Amino acid sequence: MATYKELMAQKAALEAHLEEARANEVSSVIAQIQDLMAEYDLTVEDIAKRRRGRPSGSGAAKAKSALPPKYRDPKTGKTWSGRGRQPSWLGRNPNRYLIQEEA
Repeated sequence: MATYKELMAQKAALEAHLEEARANEVSSVIAQIQDLMAEYDLTVEDIAKRRRGRPSGSGAAKAKSALPPKYRDPKTGKTWSGRGRQPSWLGRNPNRYLIQEEA
């Protein structure tokens, strides 16, 4: 059975090997990326502004605004916009809880 100090020395040696292997692989990956960027005439800005093939600032990133309520429970004052799971207080006839639009 190895002692604690021996295991710690093995751990340190293994971590040194890991760092060396990573450094070697990272340099080859960077070279591949640079080759591809040169081949396709890309800049760092081109890569930073793209996400999954779409330009940044697409509609998916915009925050959704809350919808106005469409139904109101007169007993509790709770409201529902008509989106998502239907609340139980609507029951079988939701038309009686419709909020009248003010003209």
